[in-house]
Amino acid sequence: MKVVTAEQMRNIDQLTIDKYGIPGTALMERAGLSVAETVRALFDKRKVIVLAGGGNNGGDGIAAARNLHNWGWHVRVLLMFREDRLSPDCLSQYRMAKHSGVAIEFRKGVTEKDLHGSLVIDALLGTGINRDVTSFMADVIRFLNAADVKIVAVDIPSGISSDSGQIMGAAVQADCTVTFGLPKIGHILYPGADYSGQLFVEDIGFPEELLSAESLGFETIEKKSVSLLIPERLGYSHKGDYGHVMVIAGSLGKTGAALMTARACLRTGAGLVTIGVPETLVDVFQSRVTEEMILPLPDTGKGTFSERAYDQIRNFLDASADVLAIGPGITVDEGIANLLRKLLATVTVPMVLDADAINVLAGRKDILKKVKAPVILTPHAGEMARFLTPVTGKSLIERDRKGHGNEIERNRIGLSRTAAMETGAYFVLKGAPTIIADPAGRIFINITGNPGMATAGSGDVLTGMLAGLLGQSMHPVDACRLAVFLHGLAGDTAAEAQGMHSLIASDIIESIPRAFLSLRA
Repeated sequence: MKVVTAEQMRNIDQLTIDKYGIPGTALMERAGLSVAETVRALFDKRKVIVLAGGGNNGGDGIAAARNLHNWGWHVRVLLMFREDRLSPDCLSQYRMAKHSGVAIEFRKGVTEKDLHGSLVIDALLGTGINRDVTSFMADVIRFLNAADVKIVAVDIPSGISSDSGQIMGAAVQADCTVTFGLPKIGHILYPGADYSGQLFVEDIGFPEELLSAESLGFETIEKKSVSLLIPERLGYSHKGDYGHVMVIAGSLGKTGAALMTARACLRTGAGLVTIGVPETLVDVFQSRVTEEMILPLPDTGKGTFSERAYDQIRNFLDASADVLAIGPGITVDEGIANLLRKLLATVTVPMVLDADAINVLAGRKDILKKVKAPVILTPHAGEMARFLTPVTGKSLIERDRKGHGNEIERNRIGLSRTAAMETGAYFVLKGAPTIIADPAGRIFINITGNPGMATAGSGDVLTGMLAGLLGQSMHPVDACRLAVFLHGLAGDTAAEAQGMHSLIASDIIESIPRAFLSLRA
């Protein structure tokens, strides 16, 4: 499903009116009816308070009030602006509701008596907000959040940015949200996703070609679409048909990163996996591998890779491997940086860069523009901040004075998209939710996964899954979509069995088969 910004949704709305001749009043009628029907489906008949602003969001709420009133619900509308300050469509809804007998009061606030025993419909602000909520409206929102009431938000909880999911000064904490046509970015990104509660996306008559236009550029990754990406397993085939992945990972004290990456790679369908390891740690690895193969590489004598490993890695890639995954647990030093620079300049197979392989690129992102094969980077917010910080001249990971969190989290989509388009690489920005950005500027937002996956090694597992799918000749963007969705689905499957608190990365690996079966079903 496509996901849109506030401006994109406004354009869809305007084209529906201007090009297709569907009046704005008709869209508002359908929107109000959708809200009313959702309320009727979810809640027993009770008192309803509609808190309405003066814009079209308020008009949607008043239309919902009129429908509920006609169905015999006890409805009151508290309209926060005078009649002369209402938008044309909101004014039209106000007049229709008034003539229909809906109780409407002009108010600058709400009281405990108003809310007692009521269901609240939030139609205060809508998707167009672009600055912090202040004055009496902020007071209304805070009072509402402190009350013991159920809240249904119209389109988006008031005070949530449609474009970033950030709280604009104050925001309504809704139990559910009814939005129209398409979800907005603010419904999917946090904290907006939490504030939206259960999300309902309702059809109110927008033409399908507008809702599915390629120009929209952002979309969620859906189970049905990624199920079609699973590589076919032919009846007459052998391990060489499914790719040989070379994993360069691990160091003294971090051998588990390499092993989890390799095992996830095999679980995702790779035919062969060879782990390149520091030669002084060979005995440690050899005692722990089963299906994986080991290639000792020159090291520093301290259990870390030496720059001298370059020739052996290149020779192995040229002779045997189809994909290179590098980074988990390799540590950061100048030798590693030089090794990675040489590899990026010469390797001709697809690469997945994770963890320390991303950290050593801080200040060197132009290297990615010169690679000869597709490159996928899988940073978490901290690694992304280090990768981008030299460009901006400030730390993107520090919290600002208002405590809004770091800039990476405030602009996950925009920064990922810019990085991918500037470097020509594919970016998988891990987190809640994980964002995929491709060099063409397309964005894919993952909907699987859970907080239990915030555990050591979870990212190493994703790196292995990505490499395993690339080894099966998948296009990089398809490998990203399938790997990220499967990774989250495996995490969800593991959480169902073990709970989120006890979830560890190995559980995700062991749940990959069940995730595949779920997709194939």
